[in-house]
Amino acid sequence: MDGNRFTGKVVVVTGGGSGIGAATAYRFGREGATVITVGRTEDKLKQAAAGAPTGSTIVPRVADVSDESAISTLIADVAEEYGRLDVLVNNAAIGMAGTVEHTDTATWRHVLAVDVDGVFFASRAALPHLRRVGGCIVNVGSVSGLGADWGLAAYNTAKGALVNLTNAMALDHGHEGVRVNAVHPSLTRTPIAAPVIDNEDVIAAFRRRIPMQRPAEPSEVADVIAFLAGSDARFVNGAHIPVDGGLGASNGQPRMF
Repeated sequence: MDGNRFTGKVVVVTGGGSGIGAATAYRFGREGATVITVGRTEDKLKQAAAGAPTGSTIVPRVADVSDESAISTLIADVAEEYGRLDVLVNNAAIGMAGTVEHTDTATWRHVLAVDVDGVFFASRAALPHLRRVGGCIVNVGSVSGLGADWGLAAYNTAKGALVNLTNAMALDHGHEGVRVNAVHPSLTRTPIAAPVIDNEDVIAAFRRRIPMQRPAEPSEVADVIAFLAGSDARFVNGAHIPVDGGLGASNGQPRMF
């Protein structure tokens, strides 16, 4: 790991109060970036910032990514205050269980508002600033956007939309010097996933399906995000990198031998 490759860079990480978002903030912070973490809960953001590596600059800012005015204003304020914006990591997301038949309209709209609208609003606000410095966007998708799950209709829809939104932005803005890529984690050891990970039967089923036989650690996803944001990935645009321990290598059939 290059200890200073992001020195002087300004990074915005949405959903930065825990899990993958906090790990991503720590990774950029260790490598010299000024990191603005965005979330809806100030205490959660401050707690995460307090746990950052020594010497890191992590700045919590409260905003709801699904609120067009709030996130647009925040991005503009960051660019003005720091004079630049180099990386946007669209990580904020929620997921609600339910089939189409058993998902009410309010839940459907809430999931899409955070997981899709939030990416759209933040990216639209960030693009003019990213264009000036040859910056990039990294979207945090999910294996649930590359293939569906049982009982997660709204979340699958939202993460599937994120896949093609990533593609569209890569096409539209690559010639402007702005790269747009995505990572797609499988089950990751985050607070939101705790009920799944703590369920012995469910986690045993995941171990049977994931060749590496464990959930991902948030830092393992953050490492791939940092790669995509760095100069080593300077000709990587429109890429979708599964961070899934080999889950996607299967054709879906059960183990026979």
